[in-house]
Amino acid sequence: MNHDTIEKPVLILVGPTAIGKTRLSLEIAERFNCEIISVDSMQVYRYMDIGTAKATPEERARVPHHLIDIVDPEENYDAARFAEDSLALIRTIHARNKVPLLTGGTGLYLKTLLEGIFPDAPSDSGLREELRQKLASAGSEIMHEQLAAYDRIMATKIHRNDTQRLLRALEVYLLTGRPWSAHLAEHKKNTGRPSFADTLQIGLTCDRQLLYQRINKRTKIMVESGFEDEVRGLLRMGYSPELKSMQSIGYRHMNNYISNKWSFDEMCRLMARDTRRYAKRQYTWFTKMDRLQWYQVEDEIQILKKISGWLGHE
Repeated sequence: MNHDTIEKPVLILVGPTAIGKTRLSLEIAERFNCEIISVDSMQVYRYMDIGTAKATPEERARVPHHLIDIVDPEENYDAARFAEDSLALIRTIHARNKVPLLTGGTGLYLKTLLEGIFPDAPSDSGLREELRQKLASAGSEIMHEQLAAYDRIMATKIHRNDTQRLLRALEVYLLTGRPWSAHLAEHKKNTGRPSFADTLQIGLTCDRQLLYQRINKRTKIMVESGFEDEVRGLLRMGYSPELKSMQSIGYRHMNNYISNKWSFDEMCRLMARDTRRYAKRQYTWFTKMDRLQWYQVEDEIQILKKISGWLGHE
């Protein structure tokens, strides 16, 4: 990656699974001359369509989509490769005088593109346990004040209730004598990761119970739409149930049903439950993105107006 700044606009639309990103991304892309880059760790895999809720062939015919169906299920695809691939696509899309629209739910992929991969600083289990005990006795507010004294930059980014990152930031400082923010800044400089001068980052949210209803409905539709046939087809093609891709949500559950480990009803129940839990983890990732602007998913008019103003169409 080169030391440079990407000056042209990059649009980002994220949110938890089943919230409605696909429909809205198509509307945005058609209205604002975008090409879509999928930010999804599972949609990269060929032959895995129903379980990953890919845009349909008809939807992909409406708007160019990228990073879908690019590797076979036995291949490893990671955040570093995504960052490299998506960066190349962003430049190509800009060269066509279009706007890249990155949309999906894999927070790690997006974080890696925007911030680079940070090789973890040293860790010490003994020190971490001491910090945990101090947290339990002194409380998170006192610990957060201590972090602010060591590393004011990270203290502004880490909420005092985010105890995992709070303890990690303190651990890094106490082990290395340098603020975590300094480690991150040095890594960013050394990796040559380009910076993005003009991004609009939109997060979609909705009432949690409504989201869970959507997830339950999607699970039911997936099962009714031939998901079992899709997984059986993958097995016939020789793809092992032990593959990383086949251990993902949905595929692992269907494999357990096919191998008679679970009943049909148990498979459906656990698939919906684990998808709901995944949505919670997605929210955790996205709440760490401090430039994300949150909108209710039904606020489509406000979202379109925001994008229009950002692009100077008003």
